[in-house]
Amino acid sequence: MAKKAVMIIASNGFRDEEFKVPHLVLEDNGVKVTIASSSLSTARGILGSRVNPDLLIGDIKVKDYDVIIFVGGAGSQEYWDEPIAHNIVKEAVKQNKVLAAICIAPIILANAGELKGKKATVWSSEIKRLKTQGAVYVAESVAVDGKIITANGPTSASLFADKILEALGR
Repeated sequence: MAKKAVMIIASNGFRDEEFKVPHLVLEDNGVKVTIASSSLSTARGILGSRVNPDLLIGDIKVKDYDVIIFVGGAGSQEYWDEPIAHNIVKEAVKQNKVLAAICIAPIILANAGELKGKKATVWSSEIKRLKTQGAVYVAESVAVDGKIITANGPTSASLFADKILEALGR
């Protein structure tokens, strides 16, 4: 059976490369990708990309996916304190799924309480916030701790995608 991923993007203000690169790499490697957002309206990246989400984040059934990915960009802040996003994070950990976040999106995982004592990286503006939530910050472009993968920004999108594939056994 093909592996399945869900990429969660902001309705506005996601970082284009952080969505496009992993999306393309995953699909090119036979992973079925579903796009979720807080709205079914066309989502707009900060560099102009447009994406039509397949479902609302509230409709995500974690059990149906092998990996949950939170895409970064300024818009991802809408999920930092969002209970639905936090429940998705907690369910992914509970169900032993691959959980990935890039740029400032690792703050979602941290605020959900799932990075305590875990190695993680994040965009430089959010290092203090990550540490405050109990994560062990590592100054690397991509950090892997068990099934949790974090990356620090758009220049890490390709390595981030590769680490997700690795975690999926590809």
